[in-house]
Amino acid sequence: MKYPPLVHVTSVEVLAGFVLRLSFDDGTTRDVDVEELLRGVIFEPLRRDQELFNQVQVDHELGTVVWPNGADIDPVVLHGSAEPAWKEDGRGSRRAG
Repeated sequence: MKYPPLVHVTSVEVLAGFVLRLSFDDGTTRDVDVEELLRGVIFEPLRRDQELFNQVQVDHELGTVVWPNGADIDPVVLHGSAEPAWKEDGRGSRRAG
């Protein structure tokens, strides 16, 4: 199995709704609608509260975006180099947990 190259998020800006403008350490910048990625118990508060979602920031030690409630998203998924695990293992239905 070939793994995608590891990338790190270097900056984040909320554009509108759940769209983030992300810059990566490989020089790319992407506008990503992360609404589909906000699945499970830890992400539900972000879906319900735009002000909480807007508090996203870069954790430079982790190399990805994080929120005050402890939620984070894999930077490789944000980069578009891989699918979230729930898509890869066939758990594509919308459910918490």
